[in-house]
Amino acid sequence: MSSAITIALSKGRILKETLPLLADAGIELLEDPDKSRKLIFPTTNENVNIVIIRATDVPTFVEHGAADIGVAGKDVLMEHGANGVYEPLDLNIACCKLMVAAKVDAVEPVGRIKVATKFVNIARNYFAEQGKQVDVIKLYGSMELAPLVGLADCIVDVVDTGNTLRANGLEPTEYISYVSSRLIVNKASMKTKHDILDGLIQSLSDAVERRRESVVTNK
Repeated sequence: MSSAITIALSKGRILKETLPLLADAGIELLEDPDKSRKLIFPTTNENVNIVIIRATDVPTFVEHGAADIGVAGKDVLMEHGANGVYEPLDLNIACCKLMVAAKVDAVEPVGRIKVATKFVNIARNYFAEQGKQVDVIKLYGSMELAPLVGLADCIVDVVDTGNTLRANGLEPTEYISYVSSRLIVNKASMKTKHDILDGLIQSLSDAVERRRESVVTNK
């Protein structure tokens, strides 16, 4: 049985912040993904490959065994479901908040609320729990524009510094969830490749703890 493992990552902030943790575990990319059109990358560990895919596809690749482990934001896991994977470790990276935002001093409309978001399932579930009726409008980007042009009363989106909201005359109005990137593991792989995956999970856990201690010490 092959002991090789495949790790699924997505480009951007998650990739940038995951690579140092993997390096602590002795896994480093042999090529710069920003300078290559490849999707599968070898690493300094000959038994480990890294695939770089869309963030929303990471849970699917891991659940169906195309990747043994992956790193996905909690927002993606909440939106697309993660029942088919294990979630053993919060990597405490790419941290932000999932929030409702609207125009500054906007009055909540009477009746149905129009909500623009790419997090359709999260928005529906959240407002249903509040007992509010909503019409959810799916957008893939430029969320902040929706309330400004009358497309929606509010948006549901991830918020980091809040600078983009402020620059567009919006403000957070309701907190939905804390978001960070999580390590997820294919259930079958955890059984068939338990030793190598368990060792990698422990190495990453140790790296996360060292990073946390370093941040605390430097404050």
